[in-house]
Amino acid sequence: MSAVLSTPVKNSTGNPVLNSTRADLLRLRKWPAVWVTIGAWLTMNAMFGYIFDYVTYSSGDNSFSNEGQSSADLLAKLLPAAVPDNLAQGMPMFGGAIMMVLGAIIAGNGYGWGTWKTVLTQGPSRTGTLLGSLSATTILVAGLVAATLVSDYAMSLAVALAESESTALPALGDTAQALGVGFLVMEMWAMAGYLLGTVARGPALSVGLGLVWALVIENLLRGVGASLSWVDSFTHVLPGTASGSMVGQMIGNVGGPDDTPGLLDTLSFERGLWTTVAYIVALPLVTWWLARTRDVV
Repeated sequence: MSAVLSTPVKNSTGNPVLNSTRADLLRLRKWPAVWVTIGAWLTMNAMFGYIFDYVTYSSGDNSFSNEGQSSADLLAKLLPAAVPDNLAQGMPMFGGAIMMVLGAIIAGNGYGWGTWKTVLTQGPSRTGTLLGSLSATTILVAGLVAATLVSDYAMSLAVALAESESTALPALGDTAQALGVGFLVMEMWAMAGYLLGTVARGPALSVGLGLVWALVIENLLRGVGASLSWVDSFTHVLPGTASGSMVGQMIGNVGGPDDTPGLLDTLSFERGLWTTVAYIVALPLVTWWLARTRDVV
């Protein structure tokens, strides 16, 4: 994609961060890979959050999606009152992996296409350009979390109407908490992907490393931690443990036969929250340091 769509040139007027944010939002809006990634997450959320469970409920067959659950319990999970739990439960592992991919391609393709080289030689400061790109990524993540909420509400209302069940909405406080927690989880993983894209200066390696870490390495370390206490202590500061514990403690159904992968009760909600926030602050700072100290070519 042309570098013209990324960030402002030297003669641009106004705040460089705002100019960079607008330009990067335009780039993301016109980039098919972004829409494919968004579509992949919304499809995955619909399938594992509602479609599989509803097919299982309506057919009456036992499967992986309702092991240990009665039909009444399964239906209750699909109604509007359960939307806050459904919104956040898939984000620590599956949503996080998708966000790492998104962050990695946003940053990595800037190097692969030569966008950063072209833009930064035209005059805008690296700090302003980077802040604009990170801000655009954050706006995209917030929009995706909001779209997930709307999608979940639509599917839960469809189930309630089809089964003649209550369409009562959950408490506003529960919904706000789920939105906030979901945003923090997705933002943390997007910032991790952005850092990987900056480190690798390309999308392919950073996407691969991110997926291996999120889906394989952390789980292996937690398995080893069951035998080695120092490894177990190390896993308590990992991003997957922090986000998984925060969501797991909020939902409160960790350890059951129907537990969603990625949900943990290792840390308290407060410790998981502050560890996640610390990553959201630290990861962009490391990215900024790399962008400031390294050459763009």
